[in-house]
Amino acid sequence: MADDGFTIKLTRDQALVLSDWLYEMMMNSPEFNDLVNQDRAVWSPMYAISGALETSLAEVFMPDYSTRLGAARERLLDSLGDVGRPPAEG
Repeated sequence: MADDGFTIKLTRDQALVLSDWLYEMMMNSPEFNDLVNQDRAVWSPMYAISGALETSLAEVFMPDYSTRLGAARERLLDSLGDVGRPPAEG
């Protein structure tokens, strides 16, 4: 049972934004690394997810990557509505 694979379905926009976020967190966030290091076993799935995303997304190698990423973020934010927004004050 431990060797059975597991599939997660993401939209291309979700995959692109998650790939970028994981890269930034894993490479540039000591706080994130400290948090994950509290349970080092988490690195195994993190590397698997990150690697699968990077090898599946041609966009990460395109010269207009930043533009594509920004557009994907905007589409995802539009679809979220108020989810994750801090409550309005007043």
